[in-house]
Amino acid sequence: MRRIFIVSLLSLICFQSYSQKPRARDLGVPFVGETGEFNAITDVKGIEVGYSTIISGKGENALNKGPIRTGVTAIFPRGKANKFSPVYANWYSLNGNGEMTGTTWVTESGFLETPIMITNTNSVGEVRQAVLKWFVDTDWYSGENWWYTYPVVAETYDGFLNDIYGFHVKERHVLEAIENSSSGKIAEGNVGGGTGMMCLGFKGGTGTSSRVFKIKDSTYTVGAIVQSNFGAKRNLSIAGVPVGIELKDTLNYEYKAPPKSRRQEGDGSIIVIVATDVPLLPHQLKRIAQRIPLGVGIVGGRGSNGSGDIFLAFSTANEKAFNRDEMTTVEAMSNDLLTPVFEATVQAVEEAIINAMVAAETMEGINGNKAYAIPHQLLIETLEKYNRIKK
Repeated sequence: MRRIFIVSLLSLICFQSYSQKPRARDLGVPFVGETGEFNAITDVKGIEVGYSTIISGKGENALNKGPIRTGVTAIFPRGKANKFSPVYANWYSLNGNGEMTGTTWVTESGFLETPIMITNTNSVGEVRQAVLKWFVDTDWYSGENWWYTYPVVAETYDGFLNDIYGFHVKERHVLEAIENSSSGKIAEGNVGGGTGMMCLGFKGGTGTSSRVFKIKDSTYTVGAIVQSNFGAKRNLSIAGVPVGIELKDTLNYEYKAPPKSRRQEGDGSIIVIVATDVPLLPHQLKRIAQRIPLGVGIVGGRGSNGSGDIFLAFSTANEKAFNRDEMTTVEAMSNDLLTPVFEATVQAVEEAIINAMVAAETMEGINGNKAYAIPHQLLIETLEKYNRIKK
């Protein structure tokens, strides 16, 4: 125990020194599969992620004033410099008590034509309009003078910590997330659209992970990013351990003056975006999206009635597949070879959710409502108890 504590303490000091939060693997949480360099969706070449995080005020909720605990996340499949570069995509809903705009055209056309934006429930319209304006201002369609498009904007509800009816996400925040988008390491926890989110009895938020694997002689990557705001504490499972039951009386949510709501334990939402460089066609990406709930279920998701569990998968392969005027030739992986992609998807989603929780920090929001971060040392001790970490 003493050795584990010292290692954990040194790890925490090291990460603080470099302004990086510890992740699940840094605590010793065991996962299956090999990660990419950054263990992030950005391990899929070309993808960029950016955030705008809005945190201000404390105390009693004053409509239109705060406290504010929200933000915006932007995901560019080929980077923001590659204007209008559609990727094959498809989506799936485990439980549809939520929103992801633009998905009917994704299914109909087989292409994702825009960046993916994630925010809070009441800011979807503002974010969508800001993205459209940004398209105009930056000539997203490279000289076309007549175009139409359907931005993909997804949401989860942060109204227990955030003044959600104050509509604090503005165009400038959308532009900030876009301009901040980059490849490489990305932040997790209380950032971007995940700022005010809660998950499985503790503070939730934004998390990411990746897997690298071989199909025959070729190496491929799957990456996932989640905005995690779902689930009942009693169902929380980490590395096969019933952590939620073990910590059932530890740091429970504090609702000092919650909004009037029909919310039941387990309600919430999760948005998951999965990316890969495996050459997949839209119908195959539907199959990938349909595997995402398996990763959500491993950690404790049950697709509750009040939960919006909405998922999208895309492939960065076949860069020249979209063409308005000519026939194109594309590559496609055989269905018989897809099992490693399914497995990588489930593994990456599972770890991304736990990474979001490990990185999240305790947050007090409107009216003093509070969501506590999962306690790292107690998590380590619980995994030790079940022999998932060696003492």
